[in-house]
Amino acid sequence: MAIVYLPYKLRHFSIESNVIDVEGKNLKELINNLEKLFPGIKSELVENEKLKPGLSAVIDGRTTRLGLIHKINENSEVHFLPAIAGG
Repeated sequence: MAIVYLPYKLRHFSIESNVIDVEGKNLKELINNLEKLFPGIKSELVENEKLKPGLSAVIDGRTTRLGLIHKINENSEVHFLPAIAGG
């Protein structure tokens, strides 16, 4: 199972921990499985079948450019991070 780290904004979905073990062959499947565990979380992560604007997914230390089709390995680490703006 992949290890998912929830950002502070989403930690209310999992009262016990901000680190969740979730199965998924790609980011879309992983998010759908998160939704089964924590109803309502998908709407915080996905909009119009894409990651929400202002949100990035970092998989195994790299920001995904493939979006929801990005492959997830069994031992992947997935972080959902808010975009940082400024100059």
